[in-house]
Amino acid sequence: MDKNRRRLIQAGLVGGTALAAGCVQSEKAATECPEVAKVKPEPMKILVLGGTGYIGPHMVRELLRRGHEVTLFNRGKRNADLFPDVETLVGDRDSQLEALRGRQWDAVVDNSGYVPRMVRESADLLKSAVPHYLFISSISAYAKFDQELDENSPLGTMPDETVEDVTGETYGPMKVLCEKAVTEVYGAANTTILRPTYICGPGDHTDRFSYWVVRASKGGEMLWPGSSTDALQIIDPRDLALFVADCLEQRINGIYNTVTPKGGYTMGRLLQDTQAVAPSAVTPIWMDLEFIEQNKLLESNSLPTWAPAGSEEGKWAYVSGERAVAAGMVNRPIRETIRDLLDWWKTLPEERTSTMRAGMTAEREAELIAAWKTR
Repeated sequence: MDKNRRRLIQAGLVGGTALAAGCVQSEKAATECPEVAKVKPEPMKILVLGGTGYIGPHMVRELLRRGHEVTLFNRGKRNADLFPDVETLVGDRDSQLEALRGRQWDAVVDNSGYVPRMVRESADLLKSAVPHYLFISSISAYAKFDQELDENSPLGTMPDETVEDVTGETYGPMKVLCEKAVTEVYGAANTTILRPTYICGPGDHTDRFSYWVVRASKGGEMLWPGSSTDALQIIDPRDLALFVADCLEQRINGIYNTVTPKGGYTMGRLLQDTQAVAPSAVTPIWMDLEFIEQNKLLESNSLPTWAPAGSEEGKWAYVSGERAVAAGMVNRPIRETIRDLLDWWKTLPEERTSTMRAGMTAEREAELIAAWKTR
């Protein structure tokens, strides 16, 4: 479990409209199904803590697309020129919150909270200025993955809750404490907590999912772990952004796992979908767990997002997202995620794409395939 936590941290829908029973969403929906023609939400003033990393920009773009007024709060050091027309308040989560004082917003999105003390400080300061707090947590918050999980499953704990070093072991329990801080300050009725799994799609700086997609698009003999039936569970950052916007507009409170359907996607499907998007002659070499463990591939981030079927880590692909779906979250086809990820990848400079941040080098892969064949 600890190894997989470490691997996790190494780190066209119209939102805000509920479909009425029996109606189909289309350009004609407003006339054929009046219930669908909801009144467009009034523009909101929304504060985003962060907003310029990986998932934040997707949320900011969606909120702006819907006509909301967005204010960013961050240190102004990462992608500072990403939203030149959006107000940015400069500060730091670590006790440098003065820029937030004296302002009012309709909601706050916290996608940069990792340290409980800092999250509580933000919540305390904003309580009288913002009525709705949405916090991005993680499925790492759960204590164990020895069974299928939902939002009521036991959460992780840590012996010393004052620790502020974010590691593979503390990341999940610290997210739990962050959730607790927000809920204690705001109350459950004014809090939304989203627990995403691996966030995979355009803009991903970790390359965990990108590794499989980019490598498969190149063709040739390719190392694949375990079996084609091993399950994989992700969330596209744009689907997360759509649901975030819906939660803010509709004041959807509570706790939600934001994931694709449990057990509904596999490594084999990932290969097939990549081949459909970027046809190339791939010869998959499926290697068993014994060989993988002998070569210490689970300890080196060589096989990102994958875990052995039947193991506790393998249950990461069986987290229930039914509550979020019932609240309106929709997952786009993963093939679309793959296509858009490859299109984005092609826009990056060679110095970024020449060395992936997860997976294995071509030389290491060739070495392992040769060893597999002669074992």
